[in-house]
Amino acid sequence: MSNLGFGEIALIVIVALLIFGPAKLPKLGRAAGQALNEFKKGMNGVFSEEGKDKEGR
Repeated sequence: MSNLGFGEIALIVIVALLIFGPAKLPKLGRAAGQALNEFKKGMNGVFSEEGKDKEGR
């Protein structure tokens, strides 16, 4: 999997502006950030429980 460069990110932002408009973009970004944060918390919980199980809880 390759990393996104500046050109690709700029293109995604421009397309998002055209589709959603500048008023909804901050709301969409905030919602995406919150979803990613919840996903990280969930994955950390899974990994911490997995580590406890291996220790012989």
